[in-house]
Parts: sequence; structure tokens; C-alpha cells
Amino acid sequence: MKKFIDQFSRFFVGGLFIFSGLIKLNDPVGTEIKMEEYFHVFAADFGSFFTYFVPFAMEIGMLLIVLEVVLGVAVLIQYQMKITTSALLVLLIFFTFLTFYSAFFNKVTDCGCFGDAIKLTPWQSFSKDIILMVFVLHLFWYRKDYQQTLNSQIGHAVIVVVTALCFYLGIHAVRHLPFIDFRAYKIGNTIPQQMQPPEQPVFEYTFQQKKDGAIITSEKYLMDTTLYKYVAVMQVNPDKTKPKITDYAVSTAEGDDVTQNTFEGAKLLFVLYDVSHTSVKNMPLIRELVKDLDGKVEMMVLTASGTEQVEAFRHAQQFAVPYYFADATVLKTIVRANPGITLWQDGTVKGMWHHNDTPTAEEVLQLLK
Repeated sequence: MKKFIDQFSRFFVGGLFIFSGLIKLNDPVGTEIKMEEYFHVFAADFGSFFTYFVPFAMEIGMLLIVLEVVLGVAVLIQYQMKITTSALLVLLIFFTFLTFYSAFFNKVTDCGCFGDAIKLTPWQSFSKDIILMVFVLHLFWYRKDYQQTLNSQIGHAVIVVVTALCFYLGIHAVRHLPFIDFRAYKIGNTIPQQMQPPEQPVFEYTFQQKKDGAIITSEKYLMDTTLYKYVAVMQVNPDKTKPKITDYAVSTAEGDDVTQNTFEGAKLLFVLYDVSHTSVKNMPLIRELVKDLDGKVEMMVLTASGTEQVEAFRHAQQFAVPYYFADATVLKTIVRANPGITLWQDGTVKGMWHHNDTPTAEEVLQLLK
């Protein structure tokens, strides 16, 4: 039985760490957003010094992601188990604290454990970490019983290669876009549909019969108060009635709502969620794109920056595209780039590009045929 538990713990922990790490490695910007959220929460609750970590959220997140994958591989090949299991335990204690803090104090509603691929509630995330802790503690307690399956040189080489490959994949995803898009704004999705609940709410009513006190349930409200006494009502499908998109809204500088306008006809949206940190190295290509599409496709800039900042940016970059305002987190979710480009037709996402992959006018128009 111990041998079975030994091997199960190794494969379960290693596989879960690799899976979790690869999901986040697919979208490091999503992890960056989540790290920034945690740092802001900690700054408010524990001390303002946590705000100093915000500019380094990407680097910290990337290190944690790579460490997850490398430790998962290391435990599978039983590589230096004393160091590996100690690192696993420390990392899991850190994650368990984050998930417990998020759940108990309701601070961060999604820990981002599996990115946008699998959404877990804070308590689900904490429960997952508690279960995982049992097997990590087993590995740590019996770490001396695990013998390295590869010789030292090959083991070192595997860890180095995995580390280098992880950094390469992560950096590529940051400089371009996620390899697999799990977000509600991915190509092929229709945004207005994503803003509607997948199911209508279903309620279950509880009544007590006045004659004999028996408890009965019903999907509809029983109007006969001479026979029944109302007790309670409960929604039976709360998890299926929340839209995937709940916070998408676009407005003008004057505060007029133009959200619906973004769903009408063909729209090429340039997402600049923070113009003070917008990369300008590909602005010549973007300006050329705007020039070639003038009069062919309606273009809009979506930003969360202030009016003065946007005007200064447009003047400096000669970027003559009308601009509108939306929430910064929403814009970061729409496209993982600053600037990013996305093409919508009647609210359906037809294309999406990182500024490093700025399309030509012909490529854009081809998608509208």
C-alpha cells in the first residue's frame, strides 16, 4: 500500500503542478493581472510596501509559473527529492495561504490557479490545495525513499532544458498572444451572447402543509394560502445563470454609453488600456493600417487612460482614431497586448493581434468577407 501511495503521490503532485503551470504559461499576462490584484489587496490590508511589487508582477508571476512546471517535472523524475519536496512544500504553503485568505476574507474571487481555462471559487481553490497538501506532505516525509531515476548529469540537463523551454514559451506568449485562448473574447465568440446568462434562473419553493405540517417543494409558487404556508425559496442553478461577460461597457468622454455601437457592423478596435505604458515600436505599422483602412472599416480606440493622456499620445504618435473609454481590467481581458488589435463584425470576434503581429489592411478585409 505504501508503494502505491508513494507512486500515486508523485504522479498526482507532479502532473497537477505541470498542468497548472502550463495553463498559466499559456497566458502569463493573465497571471500578471492576478498578481497585481493580490499586491493591491495586500497593500491595503498589510502595508503599502506591497505596492512596490506591482511593477514587477510579470517577472514574479513568470518565475512562479516556471517554478511550478519545473518542480512538477522534477518530482516525476525524482530529481534531488530533498530539495524538490522542500520547494514543493514551501510553494504550496504560499498558495494555500493565498487561497484561504481569498476565500475567508472574500478578497480575490478567482485565484487564477488554472488561468481562464478552469474557473474555481476561492473555497474550491483552498480545498484543492488542502487535498494537494496531503500528498506533498507524504512526498516530503518519505523523500529519502525516492531514488533519482536518471543519473545526475541527465537529470541536470532535463531540468535546464525544461526551465529554458518554459521561459521561451512564456516570453513568446507575452510578445504575441496566448497559444490557446480560453477567454470570453476569443475569436469566434459573439460578445452580446457572452453577456447573456446561459440559463434562466430556476427556483425551488418550500411550503408546509397546514393540515399535517408536511414539507413539500415546488417549482412554482403555490397561491393557495389556506392549504400551504410559505417557508423559503432557493435558486437551484446559480452557477449557470451568470454571464461570462458582466462588465463590458464603452462610453464617450462625455459619459454617453456607446457599448451597443461596438456591436454594429465591422469594428476594428485598438486596445490601449494604459497609454503611459503603451509600446510605440510598432506604431508606424499601426498608422499604415489605419491609413489603408480609412473609409473601409470603422475604427475605435478603447482606453482606460485619462483624456489629457490620450490626447497627448495621439498627438505624439499621429494616431487619428476616435477614442472611447472602458475599464482597464476589461481591456486587458479583451486582448493581452498594449496596444492590441481586435476585429469585430456585428459583435462576433473575427480577428485578434498583438502589436508585434500587426496585420495588413488586406488581412483585415479578408476576414470580413
